[in-house]
Amino acid sequence: MSARIVYDMPEAEYHARPELSSTQARWLLDSPARYRHNVERRRESVAYDVGHAVHARVLGVGSPVIAYPDEHLTPSGNVSTKAATVAWAHEQREAGLVPVSPDQIATVETMAEAVLAHPEARRLIEASGHSEVSVLSTDPDTGVDVRARIDRLSDTTALDVKTTSGIADRIGFGRDAARLDYPVQAAWYLDALRWAGVDGLEWRFVVIEKSAPHLVAVHALDDVTLLTASERAKRAREIYAECTASDSWPGYGDEALTTYMPGWWYGLDDEEMEVE
Repeated sequence: MSARIVYDMPEAEYHARPELSSTQARWLLDSPARYRHNVERRRESVAYDVGHAVHARVLGVGSPVIAYPDEHLTPSGNVSTKAATVAWAHEQREAGLVPVSPDQIATVETMAEAVLAHPEARRLIEASGHSEVSVLSTDPDTGVDVRARIDRLSDTTALDVKTTSGIADRIGFGRDAARLDYPVQAAWYLDALRWAGVDGLEWRFVVIEKSAPHLVAVHALDDVTLLTASERAKRAREIYAECTASDSWPGYGDEALTTYMPGWWYGLDDEEMEVE
């Protein structure tokens, strides 16, 4: 595939493309069976809708937001879980809209204002460049075609906007990043850009807390983390190539697994373990 950077690809077209994405790579690192299951079953999420709405408001691009009408809200103002409401929301997404509740629209506005009130976040977002940039390229080692969609791309920086239900400080976001493998996403995007002829960019996350007061932080990744993530991203492409060639998508294997405990667990004494 000829590598290219596309500045005006509709989001629905991007997500329908066959190239391997960073999200799919992270499924593969969990297990090929997870990947196969997820790509065959599209998942829709209210949390995704809110995050998408924040992206659109902050970056000035993206799918329009539509409020759930009164008939799809409970008396307390929450989104109904009835089949008719689920069907309505699905129809809106299929039409390229982002359904959110009236309360969520107000939250989205507040979160966007918090981002623009953060000097470094605002500088990065308003730097000369392009939003929602699609990158299509090929890993020269595995031959796997890959895609990436960068929230904001300037001459110096590739930027990704994240919302979090947790804490946006270095420890809180560090936990989120490890759990959701965000470093692999960063490495995936930077590799895709490099194969498309754009190298030497810095990577930044702009992170917004979903809960008031909607604190904002800008995060960078150190060189060791990015190097490790790049190796993990490469392994995902190798797994994909192997599984595609064999048409075999295994889970965790048939043998007994040795359990790996997190490092913090070994620092607990007996009393602390009882509390936990």
